[in-house]
Amino acid sequence: MSENPSPVFQRALIALAGGPSDARIVKLVAELARPIKADITAVHVVEVAWSQPLDADIAGRSESAQQILDQAEATAEHAKVRLEPVLLQAREVGAALVDEAIERAADLLVLGLPYRKRFGGDFAIGRTIPYVLKNAPCAVWVVREPITEETM
Repeated sequence: MSENPSPVFQRALIALAGGPSDARIVKLVAELARPIKADITAVHVVEVAWSQPLDADIAGRSESAQQILDQAEATAEHAKVRLEPVLLQAREVGAALVDEAIERAADLLVLGLPYRKRFGGDFAIGRTIPYVLKNAPCAVWVVREPITEETM
């Protein structure tokens, strides 16, 4: 084995959804990126309804979208790494994340997954993660939140 193994990633893209898993995945990626000086980009995608033009200024007026990115930057700063925040508007979150990973030549895409159950008790994974797993050109990490008492 070599003494200096190659880094796991050099350019990571973190998908932010505005949930509790955002801070968890930013901390995880920041801790792994710091010693290897990897680039981190955090992306929050605002979905635009088909009834509206794609270039409608929805994201720019969204205070909550900016707060999501600001919180990610603060978390990364606390971990002593630099994070580039990106706010996108798209029809589909999964497609926007895959396109952004391609455009930035990311070698890692990290998504958070809240632990949710549908009616009937089945675990719900949504549409975005299966799309990203199928179409991303790079490694994909899905970080699921821990199961809490209330979700059991």
